[in-house]
Amino acid sequence: MIAQRTLKSPVLLEGVALHSGKFVKMALKPAAPGRGIVFVRTDLADRPEIPAHFQHVVNTKLATTLGIGGATLCTVEHLMAALQGMGIDNLTIEIDGPELPILDGSAAPFCRAIQEAGIQSQAQARSFLALRRRIEIRSGEMLASAEPSSKLEILGSIHWDHPSIGTQEFHYVEGETPFSELSSARTFGFLKDVEGLKRMGLALGGSLENAVVLDDNGILSPGGLRYPDEFVRHKVLDALGDFKLAGIGIHAFIRLHRAGHDLHRQLLAEIFRNPDNYEIIDGASGDRRGAEVVIPLAAMATRGWAAV
Repeated sequence: MIAQRTLKSPVLLEGVALHSGKFVKMALKPAAPGRGIVFVRTDLADRPEIPAHFQHVVNTKLATTLGIGGATLCTVEHLMAALQGMGIDNLTIEIDGPELPILDGSAAPFCRAIQEAGIQSQAQARSFLALRRRIEIRSGEMLASAEPSSKLEILGSIHWDHPSIGTQEFHYVEGETPFSELSSARTFGFLKDVEGLKRMGLALGGSLENAVVLDDNGILSPGGLRYPDEFVRHKVLDALGDFKLAGIGIHAFIRLHRAGHDLHRQLLAEIFRNPDNYEIIDGASGDRRGAEVVIPLAAMATRGWAAV
C-alpha cells in the first residue's frame, strides 16, 4: 500500500503574482484523506472552493487557470508540480487573490515550504490510473501522447530558433529522476514580447528575479542559467503540474514536443473521454476495476455529482 500524504502543519507563502503584478498571500494547510487539492479564494465574500482538477481549467494562455462560477485562480502549475514531485495528495490552499505568487519562477520555493511544514502519511491508500492504450493529440508541430507504462514518465522536447535554446530534450521518470533535477528550473520569456504582454494585462509582475529573460542574442538574467537545458526542464515541470490536475496518479509514458498548457489539458480530457482508455488500480489491494471519471469528492460536490 502506498499511503496518501498531506502536510504535518500549515505553512505560509507570499509574493508578487507574475501576470497581475499583485502581492498575494497563500497558506498551505493539511487536509483529510480523499480531499484532493482544493484552493480557497479567501478574498471573496463566500470563500469559494476551486478543486485542482482539469475539468475546472478555464484558460491556458501562458499559464493554467482554474475557475468555478465567477471565481478563478491563475498560474497554478508550479505549485501543482511541487505537490506532484513531493508526493502530496490532500491539501487546502487558501489564497487572497486571483493568482498564485510566482516567487523565483520555479517550483523550488514551494518545495522548501513543503519540507518546512513536514509531510504526514495518512490512513488511506493512494489509487492510480493505468492507461490501457495509446492516446495522441496533435496541433501543427505540437504533439502530446500517452501510452501504457508501469509508472509516470514524461519525455519532453522543444525547439526554438534562438542561440541559447535550439533543440533540447529531457526525460523524467518518477521514482528514478530526483525531483530536484526539475524543481528549480525557471519560467522563461523573450524581451521582445514583454511590451505586448503588458498591453494585454499579462506579465505585469515579471522581472529578471522571477524569470529567465532572453533578447535576440542571449540571456539577460543575472547569473545566467541554472542548467544548460533549463528551458526544456521547465517545460517538463509545467507538464508535471498540469497532469497533477488529473486528480489521481497517472501511470503512463507521456511524450511532449513543443507542447503547452492547452495540449496538456486536451490530452487529459481525451484520456478520460472514453472509459475504455484506462482502469483504476486500488492502492490498498492492487485490484483493478473498470474506469470511471476520477474527481476528488470536493469537485463532485461543487458540480452537483454524487459520490459512489
